[in-house]
Amino acid sequence: MKTSPSRARRTLLAAAGVTAGCALALAVPLAASAHVEVSPATAPAGGTTRLTFQFHHGCDGSPTTALAIRIPAGVASTMPVYDGGWTIHRTDGADGLPTQVTFVARQPIPTDTSAAVSLDVLFSSSAAGKQISFPVVQTCEKGSTSWTQIPKTGQDPESLDTPAPTLAVGAKGVGDEDDVAHSSASPSASAEPQQTTSSRSDDQPDPVARWLAAGGLVAGIAALVVSVVRRRK
Repeated sequence: MKTSPSRARRTLLAAAGVTAGCALALAVPLAASAHVEVSPATAPAGGTTRLTFQFHHGCDGSPTTALAIRIPAGVASTMPVYDGGWTIHRTDGADGLPTQVTFVARQPIPTDTSAAVSLDVLFSSSAAGKQISFPVVQTCEKGSTSWTQIPKTGQDPESLDTPAPTLAVGAKGVGDEDDVAHSSASPSASAEPQQTTSSRSDDQPDPVARWLAAGGLVAGIAALVVSVVRRRK
């Protein structure tokens, strides 16, 4: 049974649509992973939570040299976590509490390497039930990216081009805000050394590997469709 040229053409167009759809579906999560992310996604008010800010990229291929994290309203105290791979600089307000914490990499971090910095943060009771965003400026050897777009109420941060890392603050947890805030304001409590270094994170997928897997899947689908069309001819 021969296949008419018009039918073969329709089959090839359908195959192209399937291939493009698969590529798009795989590209969406890859694009989302290009942001500076914060974890955990939720934290209680009135208790201290260690927030980790992670990235998997540079600035258009340029290695990362620093992350500057602005401390938003609703945070009662902040304490940067020491990591041997970074030098920490605090900008304090009139009350002695940080308004910005800047992590400067001791060695530029390549664009294909996952890295992270951490803050111990105490959310005030007034932040309960709110979405709190931490604007971040990523500086690279060439250029910088301002992850500072704050989503509106009910807006998906992933719909923004350069969203600020955002998390939800829940009900007040166990802890004394006043005691933790006082200790964070003390210069001697800025950061306690730990035996950690910033490098690749085994818990996060490698974007390069994901692109290779995506390319293999798309190529396989295209080859299968071409084989079916030839067999029908």
